[in-house]
Amino acid sequence: MAKHGKKYMAALAKIDENAIYEPLQALALVKETSVTKFDATVEVHMRTALDPRQADQQIRDVVVLPNGLGKNVRVLVFAQGDGATAANEAGADFVADNDEWIAKIQGGWTDFDVAISTPDMMGKAGRLGRVLGPRGLMPNPKAGTVVPAEDLPRVIKEAKAGRVEFRLDKTANLHIPIGKVSFSAEALYENLTALMEALRKARPAAAKGVFVKRVTIASTMGPGVHIDPNTALNLVGN
Repeated sequence: MAKHGKKYMAALAKIDENAIYEPLQALALVKETSVTKFDATVEVHMRTALDPRQADQQIRDVVVLPNGLGKNVRVLVFAQGDGATAANEAGADFVADNDEWIAKIQGGWTDFDVAISTPDMMGKAGRLGRVLGPRGLMPNPKAGTVVPAEDLPRVIKEAKAGRVEFRLDKTANLHIPIGKVSFSAEALYENLTALMEALRKARPAAAKGVFVKRVTIASTMGPGVHIDPNTALNLVGN
């Protein structure tokens, strides 16, 4: 078992590990028990009852968090011609419109948080699967990051505002950021509500019975706080 420092142990003492907290109470506790000097990220960790080996039990979707993620999101767009012009005008940080960019990324450069592509550039972007795939940066139609040039302004704006992709991992878990410790508990609650609404909609038709077994909220390097999965899944925004 990993050893924890005094700060972590003091934070852990404030949490009843066997208790199931109300969402707003849990978020306030996560803020209170953050142990880092930097503005930590608040993440939701969910254990699902899905079988990730089954194609009809996958989850891959996106949510636009109403209060963003509290960080500057760097957007790269694979586009050329009118698409490149639209991307630049919409505020993309980088526009990969030639083979020099492809070579740069093949060389390991990935100083961006979201990659978007127009369909006509996916032939070139597709060569970068080995670099972008493991980092979760590969544009994908299912995630809404392969779009026609006319949709680039909307998708870039959403990415900058706090558009988060989530997907089931090989162990049937989901790990999704919902903001920073510096956010108010209410702002985090609004983001959590938006996430849960998106998750309900993304539930695979093949998921029978219990869908989410466990929900834990934690800050970076901080202790986890448990909330009731049914309560979480049924949060409704204003």
